[in-house]
Amino acid sequence: MSQDQIAVTGKPVVPAAPSASATGAGAFVRRHQIVEHIVLLFGVLLMMGPIAVAFTTSTHDPVTIHSEGMQLGFGDNFLPTYEAVIFEQTGFTKQVTGWGMSLNSLILGLGFAIGKIIVSMLAAYAIVYFRFPLGTLCFWIIFSTLLLPLEVRILPSYEVVQGLGLLNSYTGLILPLIASATGTFFFRQFFKSVPNELLEAARIDGAGPFRFFWDILVPLSRTMIAAIFIIMFVVGWNQYLWPILMTTDESFYTVVRGIRQILQVWIGADIPDYNEALGLAIIAMIPPVLIVIIFQRMFIKGLVESEK
Repeated sequence: MSQDQIAVTGKPVVPAAPSASATGAGAFVRRHQIVEHIVLLFGVLLMMGPIAVAFTTSTHDPVTIHSEGMQLGFGDNFLPTYEAVIFEQTGFTKQVTGWGMSLNSLILGLGFAIGKIIVSMLAAYAIVYFRFPLGTLCFWIIFSTLLLPLEVRILPSYEVVQGLGLLNSYTGLILPLIASATGTFFFRQFFKSVPNELLEAARIDGAGPFRFFWDILVPLSRTMIAAIFIIMFVVGWNQYLWPILMTTDESFYTVVRGIRQILQVWIGADIPDYNEALGLAIIAMIPPVLIVIIFQRMFIKGLVESEK
């Protein structure tokens, strides 16, 4: 309490008690927050529950899993299972390891993401900043490819790759898939939000099209690049159908295909190694999850900026 208040009134001024409406509003906000936390906690449990069950089941032996199903408790095969998944040589040639398949998936994911970003940025830059006849029509033709599922393009793409002799190669896995209507759309929306004054200032300074693109647009697009990179990396990492068609050499098998290959081993009375398949699935989740965790702020910011 201030000395002026005491001097004027002759006695301390007691603060007024909170009104009933203010107290009720505060209680409502607290109840609302509790409900939000309960809903979020339920969502986390709903998403993490299957992953936790898959992890605990992977620590059991195949016979137990085959006879009793998924397990909620931990077993005794944690180290043997994950050691076999990462280092054991499997496949028909006995030259494929989980580490090698993960490396192939990493190469595919990085090539997929980087290639799509480069092609999408250049396409969006040309559509936004270069004036040419039917430019808008070209964009909508590119965008309309989103309506076509991958299965429609598989046969022509396979024939082109086979004709170029790119089967069983990283180039054949990556190159046909790097054209991206999704990335082109997002970069187009972002480039359209860049003020025209920057382009005029660059022209006054004598900057050509390439310098304006490299020195101005690319630095401004860092958050958008991060957002598109995360999306495309996860898509590339999880590719299954395309690698099956493009590769017959086991040295190019991806981790997703490795999971399927483990479950296909059913010869006579043999039981598939369910624990190794689940363990490989858990390992296959780690790189995409790490990418999302590391770049999550830039990912959210990039998607928000694309809507402006």
